[in-house]
Amino acid sequence: MDAYLLVKTVHIISATILFGTGVGIANFFFFSQLSRDAATRRFAAAMTVRADFLFTLPAVIVQPLSGFWLVWKAGFAWDDAWLVWAYALYALAGICWVPVVLIQIRMKRMLEREAAGGALDQAAYRRLFLWWFALGWPAFGGLIAVFFLMVFKPT
Repeated sequence: MDAYLLVKTVHIISATILFGTGVGIANFFFFSQLSRDAATRRFAAAMTVRADFLFTLPAVIVQPLSGFWLVWKAGFAWDDAWLVWAYALYALAGICWVPVVLIQIRMKRMLEREAAGGALDQAAYRRLFLWWFALGWPAFGGLIAVFFLMVFKPT
């Protein structure tokens, strides 16, 4: 079996998991947070955090490892403009994703405290949600641009 094609397949599958899980989680979390039912919001927050650690995090790790191996094996110059842009956009997505995960964890804990009888600071919760929403867009756009660069490899 050709190792290059195997690693390329792993790279494509992990990119699919990264992007698809990200979009799916975001959709699930976004619409659940519009619910007035606290149990629905709490469940969605817990499942979102879990999915990020089970699916997104491994894909985040596999992507650069497999990507660097593919660049090396294919003989691309590490400083080709399309690759430099891909590195930068992937980093941008990561820089946005880390605080998003931390926000999700914080929101989940706030909802758990509320379920245990504590008060939920609605204003703080809403601010976290808006930050979560805002940070998702550059990550989403950055990954779409990375896909474009990987397919077209513009010079």
